[in-house]
Amino acid sequence: MNASGPGYPLASLYVGDLHPDVTEAMLYEKFSPAGPIMSIRVCRDVATRRSLGYAYINFQQPVDAERALDTMNFEVIKGRPIRIMWSQRDPGLRKSGVGNVFIKNLDDSIDNKALYDTFSTFGNILSCKVVCDENGSRGYGFVHFETHEAATRAIETMNGMLLNDRKVFVGHFKSRKEREAEVGTRAIEFTNVYIKNFGDDMDDDRLREIFARFGNTLSVKVMMDNSGRSKGFGFVNFEKHEEAQKAVADMNGKEINGRVLYVGRAQKRLERQSELKRKFEQMKQERVNRYQGVNLYVKNLDDGIDDERLRKEFSPYGTITSAKVMTEGGRSKGFGFVCFSSPEEATKAVTEMNGRIVSTKPLYVALAQRKEERKAILTNQYMQRLATMRALPGPLLGSFQTPAGYFLPPMPQPQTRAAFYGPSPVVPVRPATRWSAQPSRPPSTPILRAAVPPRRLLSNISTTRQASTQVPRVPPQAHRVGEWDKDPHGNSHPFQPLIAVLPCFFPQVGEPAVHVQGQEPLTASLLAAAPPQEQKQMIGERLYPLIHVMHPSLAGKITGMLLEIDNSELLLLLESPDSLRSKIEEAVTVLQAHQSAEIPHKGPAGAFLP
Repeated sequence: MNASGPGYPLASLYVGDLHPDVTEAMLYEKFSPAGPIMSIRVCRDVATRRSLGYAYINFQQPVDAERALDTMNFEVIKGRPIRIMWSQRDPGLRKSGVGNVFIKNLDDSIDNKALYDTFSTFGNILSCKVVCDENGSRGYGFVHFETHEAATRAIETMNGMLLNDRKVFVGHFKSRKEREAEVGTRAIEFTNVYIKNFGDDMDDDRLREIFARFGNTLSVKVMMDNSGRSKGFGFVNFEKHEEAQKAVADMNGKEINGRVLYVGRAQKRLERQSELKRKFEQMKQERVNRYQGVNLYVKNLDDGIDDERLRKEFSPYGTITSAKVMTEGGRSKGFGFVCFSSPEEATKAVTEMNGRIVSTKPLYVALAQRKEERKAILTNQYMQRLATMRALPGPLLGSFQTPAGYFLPPMPQPQTRAAFYGPSPVVPVRPATRWSAQPSRPPSTPILRAAVPPRRLLSNISTTRQASTQVPRVPPQAHRVGEWDKDPHGNSHPFQPLIAVLPCFFPQVGEPAVHVQGQEPLTASLLAAAPPQEQKQMIGERLYPLIHVMHPSLAGKITGMLLEIDNSELLLLLESPDSLRSKIEEAVTVLQAHQSAEIPHKGPAGAFLP
């Protein structure tokens, strides 16, 4: 074997069929006796770092690489025989098919080594492989010779020979386009006819009698089951193509014994599967083109919404061709589709209905996408967010995206100016709240110390002050959040806060907008029209006054914590006083638990100790 021949690097080997656990160190230990090695690289998946099952080994000398190829090919590493060949960095020779031989009808016992040993007598082999799946050999393989002459000798000698008592076919490799062209030629000149749907009372003689009037039949066969009954289909092979073509034209769709026959050109299974796949892809593409820009995806549906209710809600925006709520076991899955007759109507429906509350939930409405497109978009968004977060020099502050198990230290609240902390400009990777399920930290755990500056003071502080004056005064002796008392044993513990609620600040459930005195009414459509970085600010300006009347000293902290919740849920909280009050008390409980954990770490002046 000539290691310096054209088409491959002088001393580079490809090693395939590797076990996933094989490493560079194992390959070095295996191949180093053949000669000095310059480099070894096991190719791995970029994301998972899992082995792809092949590697490249570069020797210093071509003679050493040739020695490894001749003496170590098909040796076993971790229970698998490896396959070695010269590294073909230029795919031109491989794609050209020159010297490539296809072998089929192989016995299951023939593996790569047996195939290599059988065909190596005809010339230098660049690669040799038996195609396998999880069940073993699939009965065919490929041998790529260095020269076209060697491939021709192998075909002339081995085609029709017996290998392990099975007659094999050996021929030149043909590309997919060449095979499809041959299939097309056979389709034009077919003689074999496939007939189905004639029932179980048909036999060979009767089928021959029906089709004999079209020409001379070489063979007629009705397929039978194990009990000898007809399976309802069979084949008729005519002598001439014209006869077969006439039989198809006359008999297809004819009725026999109350059954409509199908008569057509007989196809191989792979050919039929390819044709059905092509038709399916064509139908799917036509459906995508037909519904492009007019089909809407609607989610977050209330359980009581059915097809008719969905159609009724969207009917003001145009002509609806279909409206469907997806169900499972008779229950709504919470999403559905609405298809309009024109893209303009669909666009108008998205603009008006996205974020609108129907029954008890705000809808999410967008143009429907194929699963592949949606998956690609979500993957791209996730990678962009991940790259943005990795680019930040320090921890994300101000959006409660701190590491699990860490809390931000309590910030002193000014007595005369109130502010809430808006969201971080970086979109959170995991928008679900985490503070609600956060357990109290043991005193020994270090505290994350960082100052979180307010992002912007409220523009309507005067309104907030005026509203706060309307709250009934709490007697000085009453306990508030953050104040401590001692039981008879001298143990400190927090008391439950006294809640003062200003009813006029809370709208009634079901109102389309959230009103706060002195501010523009906040609706879902108004929120959706604002840039993403301003939406949290708008909601925060509505939340802060409502929280301030309940817990003035903690209003800034609680507002920042609540702003971590999804915008649609925040709108529902603003419309439901009971739900908002429950969520606020949940945040207060977390802050109290945090403060109790902070007490042992405070020095005389209240500063955090390291």
